[in-house]
Amino acid sequence: MNDPLSCPEFFQNPYPFYGQLRAAAPVQQVTTGTGGRTGYLVTGYAEAKAAFTHPDLSKDTARFFAGRPSGRNLHPAVAHTMLATDPPEHTRLRRLVTKAFTTGAVTRLRPYIERTVDQLLDSLPKDGEADLVAGLAVPLPVTVICQLLGVPEADRARVRTWSNDLFAAGQPQRIDAASHAVAGYMADLIEAKRRTPDDSLLNDLITTRDEGEQLGEDELVSLAVLLLVAGHETTTNFVGNAVLALLQHPELLDRARTGSCRRSNMLDELLRYDSPVGIATFRYSTRPITLGETEIPAGVPVLISPGAANRDPAPYPVPDLPDADRDARGHLAFGHGIHRCLGAPLALAEAEIVLRALLTRFPGLRLAVAAEELRWRRTRLMRGLEALPVFTGTSPAGS
Repeated sequence: MNDPLSCPEFFQNPYPFYGQLRAAAPVQQVTTGTGGRTGYLVTGYAEAKAAFTHPDLSKDTARFFAGRPSGRNLHPAVAHTMLATDPPEHTRLRRLVTKAFTTGAVTRLRPYIERTVDQLLDSLPKDGEADLVAGLAVPLPVTVICQLLGVPEADRARVRTWSNDLFAAGQPQRIDAASHAVAGYMADLIEAKRRTPDDSLLNDLITTRDEGEQLGEDELVSLAVLLLVAGHETTTNFVGNAVLALLQHPELLDRARTGSCRRSNMLDELLRYDSPVGIATFRYSTRPITLGETEIPAGVPVLISPGAANRDPAPYPVPDLPDADRDARGHLAFGHGIHRCLGAPLALAEAEIVLRALLTRFPGLRLAVAAEELRWRRTRLMRGLEALPVFTGTSPAGS
């Protein structure tokens, strides 16, 4: 069976491929991995939204892969996170960290985010070439989540490296090694905070673990690793993709710079237009189900593509053009249902602060290379740039 998601052209621009698949059938069988294993890919919006909440689609990867041979050596703290659980375990674990990502909690973080953004922009040339991925989109979210968890500044460069390695598509040994490194580091950091407590989110989780029975020690390490790694990868892609979309669409850029549209509308539309997550994390059918008009047998992977669903013309007419006036609040870039991205409020705050400051500081911002020369990460799961070379420019373009 042909794999439409593995050709080089797909990674550069997956949307024509998604469109062809969706036109043929919004849910269809595809090759999902090496060895010819097959599953079902969901590219339609209505079908994706239904799949995100379907009671017979499980995220319990340990159960699915039990007894299956594997040459992988992922650390359990990375292989079996909250993302790979179903209720009631998922409900219990998510409840422990939800309060750290409420709108109120994120509002209290905004001054720190603003200072961090200003420091990063200070390091960029005032009128010259810069890579906004390496100089801004990568360091911002990892710095913020490290601050939230209480990771010492001296350790943050290592954390960034491990996180990058965990998403090294096609390099299983590198991924496995990074999983053991980051899990070992987090276990050591937990012990250090037990000796010297602070006011971090990690310390709150340690207290929960040590004063009750809501959280096992392995679960504590796994939850800490998940919080450290999962959120900032998607936010990095969100920021990079959003800046690129603005630079490719001058009218949109002008409206973002002048504030002639609601910022929340703009952010939702940018998320819809080029979602930072191409394919959501693993699910499989626990019994035969029907999605759309497609019958899916029990025991097979089901891949939900937010990137494809967000370009479905049924809910979003003319989906391949960003529209600042579009009501895109129903986009699926953060998922849907009980597994909707926990850090969505934080990601939105970071992106809003970054875009406002970047466009104010550099009114002449423009691409330094042709868009077709940009290189995208070769992974189905994430949709993000390897680099975003720009000319900064403190004078408005054309002046």
